[in-house]
Amino acid sequence: MSLLDKEPVKRAETALKEFDKSMNVIELDSSARTAEDAANSLNCEVGAIVKSLLFRTEESFLLCLVSGDKRCSLNKLKKITQIKDISMASPEDVKIQTGYTIGGVSPVGHLKKLNIFVDNSLERFDDIFAAAGHPNCVFKINFKNLVLITQGETKDIT
Repeated sequence: MSLLDKEPVKRAETALKEFDKSMNVIELDSSARTAEDAANSLNCEVGAIVKSLLFRTEESFLLCLVSGDKRCSLNKLKKITQIKDISMASPEDVKIQTGYTIGGVSPVGHLKKLNIFVDNSLERFDDIFAAAGHPNCVFKINFKNLVLITQGETKDIT
């Protein structure tokens, strides 16, 4: 069975196709579980890889899309949201909220509606790559379309 036939990958692909019929999921021969692995597999800069990081807030969840060569700043998140209690979501929460497992969390096609912040440092790249439901599946997009497809808010969160 191809990875493209797996339910989480199909869900990500459906969201991509609804946004732009020409968008495709790329199946990699090697893992893109980490930003470094993905960059090696795609022969691109680590910064051009989108990390999808889920945070738990006092009463909800927040998905942050961050450049592969940056770290998400909890202090900046707390300032922007005016929420004091923010922490990384557990792997179980990630699965429940997004429908994806860590290493393959796509910025699109989530099971539940999430607020999304897109780090402005991703704007440095013409093309960026994000996970598509499995550690070996990604999609290529530009910054403007990433913000549009996710209905995310551009923020300085690194």
